Amino acid sequence: MNVLFLDSVHEILEQRLIAKGWNCSHDYKTEKSALHLEGVNGIVIRSRFTLDRAFLEQALDLKWIARSGSGLENIDLVACKDLGIHVFNSPEGNRTAVAEHAMGMLLMLANQLRKADREVREMQWNRESNRGFEIEGKTVAIIGYGVMGKAFAKRLSGFDCHVLAYDKYLENYGDQYATQASMQEIYERADIVSLHVPLKEDTKYLVNETWLNGFKKPIVLLNTSRGGVVQIAAIEAAIVQGEITGVGLDVLEYEESSFEKINLNHPEFVSLAQRDNVVLSPHVAGWTIESYIKLSSVLADKIDLVFKS
Repeated sequence: MNVLFLDSVHEILEQRLIAKGWNCSHDYKTEKSALHLEGVNGIVIRSRFTLDRAFLEQALDLKWIARSGSGLENIDLVACKDLGIHVFNSPEGNRTAVAEHAMGMLLMLANQLRKADREVREMQWNRESNRGFEIEGKTVAIIGYGVMGKAFAKRLSGFDCHVLAYDKYLENYGDQYATQASMQEIYERADIVSLHVPLKEDTKYLVNETWLNGFKKPIVLLNTSRGGVVQIAAIEAAIVQGEITGVGLDVLEYEESSFEKINLNHPEFVSLAQRDNVVLSPHVAGWTIESYIKLSSVLADKIDLVFKS
């Protein structure tokens, strides 16, 4: 079997494929339209470009695609099903990283650490204005209760807070870490909301003015899923109106499909980025030393289960 790596991933995946007797090659630069796909049986990719139907129909020998990471929005899953192409992803590989990153953002917001750290470095000793709040006793709502949402709920279990979960794609998903809830319950009870949903047509700009207006009290909002889920202009306006008291964003709507390029020169973002109650990171929630290895190991395990030799 011939495997083409379109993005770099941890070497353990290639090592395990070679151990199976498969041939591995790499092409990280050739334009999508110029790739030679004849004889390619497997593709390994992160998010370099979209694998659409037109591309897939040219890959006549393709048997599987391995996406290092969780999101599959850049792969035409319907076309893959029609063409008999197996699709593997590896959310299990970076769920710990994402959950801990979301937890870190929440703790940073709760304790005003962005503002406090900056002030102390500027030789200011302001205690009262940096008084924080406790997570204990708060209601945390998790929107999307798949691999990532469950991992975050598990991290919250030691904080003695109330955890609600809502997932429109699942049934009977409540567990020891979260209580299944309707979106209406979340609107009424949530103090903190964390997003763990895929980017689809029905989640594009899920967080908009109308969605935010549904909450009965001000919330802290976290997004470690996909940038396109949150409309930046809407959350900037909600902060001004007091509907949001803190925001943690690892992803932004302006990211290109590869997640490697972004234009941050948007008026609403420039305003948002100046706020002390906003914590930002460059789409690295799932990027840790450990997850880099685990993402490839998980893919190797899943490929092994389907393709024994």
